[in-house]
Amino acid sequence: MALAAVLSANADTPLTTADTVVVVDEYVDTEYTVTAETVTAPKQNFLKQLHYKAEAMASVSSNRTPFWLLNNRWGLSSLSRRNGYLRAGLFRDMDHKDRFSWGFGADIVWPVHFTSRFVIQQLYGEVRYRSLQLTVGSKERYIGVVNEELGSGDMTFSQNARPVPQVFLSMPEYEWVPYTRHWLAVKGFFSIGMQTDWRWQRDHVGPKGRWAEHVMFNTKGLFLRVGDPERHQFTVEGGLEMGTQFGGKVHYFDENDNKFKTIKMPTDFKNIVKATLGVSGGDSNDPNQAGEISNAYGNTVGEWSAAVTYRPRGTEWAFRTYYQHYFDDHSMLFFNHKWRDMLLGVEITFPKNRIIDQFVYEYLMTKDQSGPVYWDHTPDIPEQVSGRDNYYNHYIYSGWQHWGMGLGNPLLISPIYNADNSLFFYHNRIKGHHFGFKGSPTDELHYRVLISATRSWGSYEKPTRDILHNFNALLEVTYSPRRISGLDFRLGLACDAGKLLGKSYGAMLTIKKTGWL
Repeated sequence: MALAAVLSANADTPLTTADTVVVVDEYVDTEYTVTAETVTAPKQNFLKQLHYKAEAMASVSSNRTPFWLLNNRWGLSSLSRRNGYLRAGLFRDMDHKDRFSWGFGADIVWPVHFTSRFVIQQLYGEVRYRSLQLTVGSKERYIGVVNEELGSGDMTFSQNARPVPQVFLSMPEYEWVPYTRHWLAVKGFFSIGMQTDWRWQRDHVGPKGRWAEHVMFNTKGLFLRVGDPERHQFTVEGGLEMGTQFGGKVHYFDENDNKFKTIKMPTDFKNIVKATLGVSGGDSNDPNQAGEISNAYGNTVGEWSAAVTYRPRGTEWAFRTYYQHYFDDHSMLFFNHKWRDMLLGVEITFPKNRIIDQFVYEYLMTKDQSGPVYWDHTPDIPEQVSGRDNYYNHYIYSGWQHWGMGLGNPLLISPIYNADNSLFFYHNRIKGHHFGFKGSPTDELHYRVLISATRSWGSYEKPTRDILHNFNALLEVTYSPRRISGLDFRLGLACDAGKLLGKSYGAMLTIKKTGWL
């Protein structure tokens, strides 16, 4: 009997053969021999479906932690010169080959010199039926077109901040649209959740700062792909993603009245629907909500994304370019203004070699923001000029951040860096270039290099007096000894230069062990 029949054991396939076949059990890393004429393969033991992760990290730097040792790490780093953590997780992954499957994850962190003394990084349960997946809880996930390992970060939903607990319904992988003969595929997601950082916001900003509690969080996205990567040299994909912060309470100090005030944002069913649809909201008589009533309810942001991939036949080469257009209001959602701002990336995947596996270059421009002029129409002057966008900031909420880390691209410097402890994005008008490449000199050694150079004009509301330069670099080397499966030693060396963040250099050592129970 063919070996393929033996390897289909998970489906309880009867094996009718007198041949001797050696089968490798991937869960316990052992071999056994099938010699019986009729064998029914047993289902996997529950414990064999569980895998664990144990991790320890220590970081030290000359000043505050260098940029690429802090950012795009799911919020698990700190500005403190000396910081670290112990981390442990237990997971059950879903089997996407089955029609129905389920899984869960629990990932706990004990940090030192962080914004928290204890972190529940991931805690979730999930079920899958056919192509639909429902996840409830906090989970690290990345869906965008930007290169996850080498890119600077997605403009709206990056891996920069701690995950937000959500009820997340998705079609995570591209599924073929019927009657398109495998030419058109679709995927998408929709979620409702709540940010968890309100106590930290209150303590961080101080008695006269602006902070928000129990802020609801909504995400949604839809992607289309034309072409089959298995059959076609060219594939094109693109889509729309949007995120909204709404509801909750916003606390601030009114200097005119010299007293502390609270804005209560409605979270009844009607206003939840308005927030998820991005339409005007609020039936409140609170004058502070006037803008929310006439404009989209909540803080709504999003992006249009597109990517083109070319894989020459008969080679291991792959060429990919991707583009993101970020918008902070309805005027840039469509074509009310020229699309001057962008994240444009080029990605090259090389044939297998010992020098370089992949290279990425990105150009980032956020300086325009619909132009420098804003005018809200009045009875006397009815014209509307919707300029002066303020990327990642909002006039009511604490901005597009979670636990002080931006939810979008980290090169628009996160509020955690602010000396005044505010949650304002002071440097959202930037131009920059980013490079990333990686390789595997040996089977046990892997490296990654990130280099970024940006210039900042501050923001329209708070421009800088001079153009501030910023330079950030990272060399990260991972050693995975073959004799000890699942063990990784990772050393990161990084430095910062320029007047924006100042000079700093540092090192981060991470030891991680993964395996099956």
